Amino acid sequence: MKHAKWTRAIAYADDVLIALKAATVAEVENFTNMEMSKITQWSKENKLYFNDQKSKVMLISRRRKERKAIDIYLNNNHPEQVDKIKHLGININTQLKFNEHIKYITDSCTKLINALSKSARISWRLKHEALKQYMTAVYYRNCYTQHQFG
Repeated sequence: MKHAKWTRAIAYADDVLIALKAATVAEVENFTNMEMSKITQWSKENKLYFNDQKSKVMLISRRRKERKAIDIYLNNNHPEQVDKIKHLGININTQLKFNEHIKYITDSCTKLINALSKSARISWRLKHEALKQYMTAVYYRNCYTQHQFG
């Protein structure tokens, strides 16, 4: 399917993210609705259907005075507009700030460290094998995050 130059489709397994760039919210609505009608037509032709309940819309903008609500249609329905999404393990909000994602990763690593410490029945006097497991777990968690951010 061919998209307009202002559109980027990112697909992984059964997750699809459609990103559009425009100068105003009105342009975002128009461009998005044009792309969504193409996508709807393509999905009908290929007998693939998008779950209206799982589809979400999010406007990312740093402009404060512009309206935030957008009028988008998918299969003649309005997908829910949200302030944040989690896409492929990355938390994204309308301001493109990653504080919440960093907190999520920090909490996840903290839980992992505590579980490893508890399972080894030690209190930070890690033996070589336990230290190796700890470092491997934290390393892979951080590598995954870095890979997602590109």
